[in-house]
Amino acid sequence: AWFLGTYNGCFQHLIPRLGEIRHRFYIHSSCLPNYACDGSNGATRDEEMTTEITEQALAAARQTWGDALIAISTAFDQRGIDAARTVAGAALDTAYGYELGPVLFKPTLANGEQTFRTTRDGALAYFVGHSDDYPDDGGFGIKGWRSVVSQTAGYLIQGEVAMWMGSVTFTDKNGTVLKVDKSWGYKMDKAGTLRIVLHHSSLPYQPE
Repeated sequence: AWFLGTYNGCFQHLIPRLGEIRHRFYIHSSCLPNYACDGSNGATRDEEMTTEITEQALAAARQTWGDALIAISTAFDQRGIDAARTVAGAALDTAYGYELGPVLFKPTLANGEQTFRTTRDGALAYFVGHSDDYPDDGGFGIKGWRSVVSQTAGYLIQGEVAMWMGSVTFTDKNGTVLKVDKSWGYKMDKAGTLRIVLHHSSLPYQPE
């Protein structure tokens, strides 16, 4: 008799029967589910499945975003709009989750029918301007930013999704400071990287 099946995982046994009660294992092949039985180490997949979002990971994601904004501004100052657009496009692909599904983006300085951006093109236009489709965009990312500092008001982590809200302070090359209120929603991708899937930003309310 031959048996092919599972036992606490992906065990495969091919067992020729010798009499009624005596058996010998001629072949014993064993592997974790969804892995080829080639003796490879499954640690990488296990680590992916057990990766948890931490406060430190949220801080790192905000740092990545801030560094990218500075890189866009620096590229524009040193090499012009084409370089800034290239850096901004790479930043969107690195920091945002467009490959995961919809990204909900409400930038700070947007208005009218173009207040809410649901496409990558709309986000790119906001950061670098120079778009016929978004003529009111001045390019938030090309305003000479040299420092981006965030301050946490609160955050929530649930499974592969996390939410953060707080303030972000921008300082440009001339020392001018801008402070905005921000909320970011993140989703973890298959590699364990946090991707922005919600970005909401607004100027602080000023009571009369």
